[in-house]
Amino acid sequence: MSRPTLPDRDVAGRGLLRLVLAVPFVLLTLVAAWFCRLAVTIRPAGAWDDDAYRGIEVSCFVAVSLAGAVVLLWLPPSVRRFMSWPWAVPATVLVAVAVVRWATVPR
Repeated sequence: MSRPTLPDRDVAGRGLLRLVLAVPFVLLTLVAAWFCRLAVTIRPAGAWDDDAYRGIEVSCFVAVSLAGAVVLLWLPPSVRRFMSWPWAVPATVLVAVAVVRWATVPR
């Protein structure tokens, strides 16, 4: 008769830690995506529309800040051990899109 095996505590702990780390990753990435979409979809009425340009700049700043926080959260080796690189790819893409949009806003 074989003995029943107990679940490995380390494997269960990794799953729980991944779930705990996934919450800020997902929430920050979703909010950054919303601001990035906002920055890309705002269309100024003309060259005189300073409020629209300011809105684009603020949206880009918030998107870069939030997505940058996700990337910075992913950088420590202790986090990368549990969260593989695909968790940081969407935030990195959002940073790139927001920076490009921010750079193309006329001054």
